[in-house]
Amino acid sequence: MIHLVDAENIREYRAEMDQAYRLRHQVFVEESKWEELRKADGREIDQFDDGRALHMLYIRDGAVLGYQRMLPTTKPHLLSDVLPDLCEGERPVGPEVWEWTRYCVSRPHRERGRALSPIANSLLSGIVEWGLSTGVSTIIIEMDPIWLLRLVQLYFRVTPLGLPRRYGPSDVVAVAAKFDSRTLARLREMRGDTESVLYRPVHLETARSKLA
Repeated sequence: MIHLVDAENIREYRAEMDQAYRLRHQVFVEESKWEELRKADGREIDQFDDGRALHMLYIRDGAVLGYQRMLPTTKPHLLSDVLPDLCEGERPVGPEVWEWTRYCVSRPHRERGRALSPIANSLLSGIVEWGLSTGVSTIIIEMDPIWLLRLVQLYFRVTPLGLPRRYGPSDVVAVAAKFDSRTLARLREMRGDTESVLYRPVHLETARSKLA
């Protein structure tokens, strides 16, 4: 299940967030070789891991097997403050636009070949479920260009914000990806069920009040 962790409940998830930061370090530093992110304690944490961030954790039997972070574009985020040169035109900003960052799945639970793994599907479904409940309809992503076709196949409407640039060991492109109920239906079709992936399904008014 996907647990939503923010400033209000992060103290209840201290152990799980520690696992999440270590998973991020394993994926982005040890595997992807982003050496500028390396931390002596093996926990990848940056300036955006504060009260603005919404953390989404895939937890099974107490273990964090997947993670992603959502940042409001109305506040400083990666595209605005760290990677602004990836956007060649007007940067998408607004309460309905959030930035999707630090997506990662533990190695034993990743997809093999072209198939989307169950945890990867749950993480993406979590974004769409949460977004449909809160009025968020677009995510900004800085990613490997190879993901463009994959997102389109999942029924995200993807618009590149500029040309790819080389960062560290990889090419990175910024995109705006819109989604709607058809995206969720597609993900559920691939998963083979229609159940919510959220630990506590988001209720519209409560979710929107947190974004206000």
